[in-house]
Amino acid sequence: MILTIDIGNTNIVIGCCRGEEILFGERLTTNKNGTALEYAVIFKNVLEMYSVNPREITGAVISSVVPSVTDVVREAVLKITGVESLTVGPGIKTGLSILTDDPAQLGSDLVVDAVAGISEYPLPLVIFDLGTATTVSVIDEKKNYLGGMILPGMRTALDSLVGKTSQLPNIRLNSPKKVIGTNTVDCMQSGMLYGTAASIDGIIEKIENELGRGVTAVATGGLAGTVIPLCAREIIVDDDLLLKGLMILYNKNKKDAE
Repeated sequence: MILTIDIGNTNIVIGCCRGEEILFGERLTTNKNGTALEYAVIFKNVLEMYSVNPREITGAVISSVVPSVTDVVREAVLKITGVESLTVGPGIKTGLSILTDDPAQLGSDLVVDAVAGISEYPLPLVIFDLGTATTVSVIDEKKNYLGGMILPGMRTALDSLVGKTSQLPNIRLNSPKKVIGTNTVDCMQSGMLYGTAASIDGIIEKIENELGRGVTAVATGGLAGTVIPLCAREIIVDDDLLLKGLMILYNKNKKDAE
């Protein structure tokens, strides 16, 4: 079995795969001050919840946008499984042609999303990853990563809104009952969720206009399942996109190393 871990600014996504099968995927809070032992205990508990013996893990792969946490998590994985982790970064074989100005600047999470997207869905492809930031990746019909967008994630935008106003409360990002809110909480929920949904619809339209053709749209990330049903466009929600991409990269680099 292979352990797959994606370290984001807000959450860590941990999963376990056997062959092509994803056995589970869970989200944990990213603790930038956590020790290797603390992470080891958490990971061990997650594995035990799914009746997975840590010593059954034969390999591990990590992607991370939080450099200060990467080595800590690598050490934690080594503690409980005894295996060294493959880390997504410079030098790893992805099979992805990155046409941005500086390919080295592309976040590992975006690389992983793109690798999985190319494997799973028709091209050209637009991938939305709704996390601390909402990222947009555009891949053309020749499997070239063209570039994308970065904009504030919903929780980031909400925290800023609440922090810079005197009377707006902190709210849960639940799906609003209707577009036109009749109280402060409903207005905020509608603004955050329908505003994000409209932004996603508009971004897809503008990308299609720039490419001169239609695209497949895919969304992933913690809030994708809440926002995407509010969109007018047809968008595929794939909660396991990162785990799929990590498994593809692990298999590709393991085979190339043999």
